[in-house]
Amino acid sequence: MKKYLLSLVAFAASFCVSAQDSLRIYHIDEVVVTGTRNNTDVRHLPLTVTQVSRPQLEQSFSQSVIPAVTQLTPGLFSTSRGIIGYGVSTGSAGSMKIRGVGSGAQLMVLIDGQPQYAGLMGHPIPDAYQTMMTEKVEVLRGPASMFYGSNAMAGVINIVTRQAQEGSRTNMRLSAGSYGTLQAEASNTYKKNAFSSIVGASYQRTDGHRENSEFSQFSGFAKLGYELSANWKLNGDMNLTHFNYANPGPESAPLIDNDGKITRGLASVSLTNNFANTNGAFRVYFDWGHHNIDDGYTAGASPKAYLYKHNDYIGGISWYQSISLFEGNRVTAGIDFQQFGGAAWNADKNTGARTNLVKDDEGNLVDNLHQSEIAGYVDFRQELATWASLELGLRVDHHSIAGTELVPQGGISFHVSPTSDLKAMVSKGFRNPIIREMYMFPPSNTELEPERMMNYELSYSQRIGKGHIGANIYYIDGENLIATTRIDGRPKNLNMGEFTNYGFELNGDYRFNAHWSMDANYSFLHMKKRMEGAPESKFYLGVNYAKKRFGMNIGLQQVDGLFITTGENAEKESFTLLNASLTYSLSQTTKFFAKGENLLGQRYQTYQGFYMPRATFMGGIDINF
Repeated sequence: MKKYLLSLVAFAASFCVSAQDSLRIYHIDEVVVTGTRNNTDVRHLPLTVTQVSRPQLEQSFSQSVIPAVTQLTPGLFSTSRGIIGYGVSTGSAGSMKIRGVGSGAQLMVLIDGQPQYAGLMGHPIPDAYQTMMTEKVEVLRGPASMFYGSNAMAGVINIVTRQAQEGSRTNMRLSAGSYGTLQAEASNTYKKNAFSSIVGASYQRTDGHRENSEFSQFSGFAKLGYELSANWKLNGDMNLTHFNYANPGPESAPLIDNDGKITRGLASVSLTNNFANTNGAFRVYFDWGHHNIDDGYTAGASPKAYLYKHNDYIGGISWYQSISLFEGNRVTAGIDFQQFGGAAWNADKNTGARTNLVKDDEGNLVDNLHQSEIAGYVDFRQELATWASLELGLRVDHHSIAGTELVPQGGISFHVSPTSDLKAMVSKGFRNPIIREMYMFPPSNTELEPERMMNYELSYSQRIGKGHIGANIYYIDGENLIATTRIDGRPKNLNMGEFTNYGFELNGDYRFNAHWSMDANYSFLHMKKRMEGAPESKFYLGVNYAKKRFGMNIGLQQVDGLFITTGENAEKESFTLLNASLTYSLSQTTKFFAKGENLLGQRYQTYQGFYMPRATFMGGIDINF
């Protein structure tokens, strides 16, 4: 508790700044799309949304969006296992939790509102989310199932892709550093008249800080747009990534040849409309993956005689239309349909013989399995004079196996003053059991029910001069959490009962002058049922400086009470991370940069047995023209 109080005091002290010049309000990109499906002033939403801008992402000099988003979002935590790369399957990292809920299929990642997860396993693929294609990231902290259905139980992370500006702009970045790490990327945005395009490619690799921890990845991204008229626009985008990884296993039991080759792709076509009183979009999308994994072996054991392989996909359509019926009113209605599934099998290394791993409802092994989900929703928002906004929503979601789920949501925003808002929110989240839990491997159970939770939240935000502060408290009441236990000596997936989480979050930023700015956040979490990968408290303080050709960013993060294991002998981790970056602009087109991570040389782990590297360094060049 002493550490929690010290972190809280540090946060409060960092914002004891003068409120002079309060008429000069510092606006912080207040328009969001994640909690509404259409551009909306965040002041009118009872939801709690964190936005991470492109400049903030670029400051991290990371090809993945996850490190910066994790630092800058209170209540969000992601596990890691190496200098770059998260991997998949046993020994993978990148497990994300919001307020203690997440990982697996409980937290949804979106790209421009399009769901991104493996069709069989139900979880996001962290290595697929690249900075080069991102304009900003919006994190909705709390259930988002009313708009996005199953898997948005804990919240959503929406990656909003870049928008082209008139003319042509090209960016290239090359960097190298510790443990043979190399990163390179190039992107171009182009717009002329009605046509626009954004294309990019990246490559990264590392030897890793442990034996058998190599990682390499190639990614490509393309987005094309054409304005059919002043009101209609056609967009198409495609994203492809392939990565190879080696899992070294926990330090106490290292693995040999536990390697994976993963290919993920997505494509979509959308038609959007934007009129004076109404706007909407129709999208067709397809997300697919191929996984090829060798489970490896420990020293002294025999190599596995097979490779694990699977193909999965998600395909669907989504439509929504938002209309203002009268002044201060906005009604949004939408329909979502998607089909998902795939095949999984063990392939003999010598003969290639296939042994299927997916079962049907009768317990028979099958070549592939598919499920579907269809839903409709309505969201009603009304401004009450100038002092409040009311929002009510309902989703009716039908799953081909789990059945029908009703998802209500409601909240109210009080505009206390021109610079402050008080909000109250009640929302439901749910997650249908995924194909792996019901039909794959020995723990499978076809009788699983959906996980459900209710979230109750109260938040306050205040703009102070050239800055902003926010605070919120929440209470989560959940049931039917799916976990694996032993019945008659055999593992089985079961709905294991209730869970309760509650806590509070603080965040803020302030620009002191043209050169200095800062941002900070703090979160406290209490879990009646222990969950791995969720810290009891997390604090971050970032300081930024820029003058003429020179720039500097320093970030300090304190994590306490992170459960590495649960049960009788639960293991916790606490650590302090100091990261810093320096930039020097040689000209308007060329910039050199250097960054260091874990500069205090902490020995820590966020995933049991996978200790992170001590201090690491990267340096490189950034060219824009």
